[in-house]
Amino acid sequence: MKLLLDSHAVVWWAVFPGRLRSVTRAAISSPDNEVFLSTASVWELGLKIARGKLKLPEDYAPRLLAHGFEELPVSITHAVRATTLPPLHGDPFDRLLIAQALDEGLMLVTSDRAIMRYDVPTMEA
Repeated sequence: MKLLLDSHAVVWWAVFPGRLRSVTRAAISSPDNEVFLSTASVWELGLKIARGKLKLPEDYAPRLLAHGFEELPVSITHAVRATTLPPLHGDPFDRLLIAQALDEGLMLVTSDRAIMRYDVPTMEA
């Protein structure tokens, strides 16, 4: 499987792995699966850290990459697709993750019910 973690799933994996379902933790840690970290999630989490709404280790993103996560840059194609999605979800970061998952053939790991209303493959975080 190719997995893309929603921002909250990134936080849970990095700091609170027990919040993830056991089957999800197993899928993320399996060497048979590819796990992607979107630059959109790093940006979103960075904004929350800067506003004092979230605390994460300063090196959380490089550590995830060092442990096998793959960086998923945001492309113009992703941005265009995010703007053409039905208006089921207003969060621009989540819309971008949905577009990335659709464009790249990834399963989006999330617990966000609004995301699950889209026709995008998901795995419950």
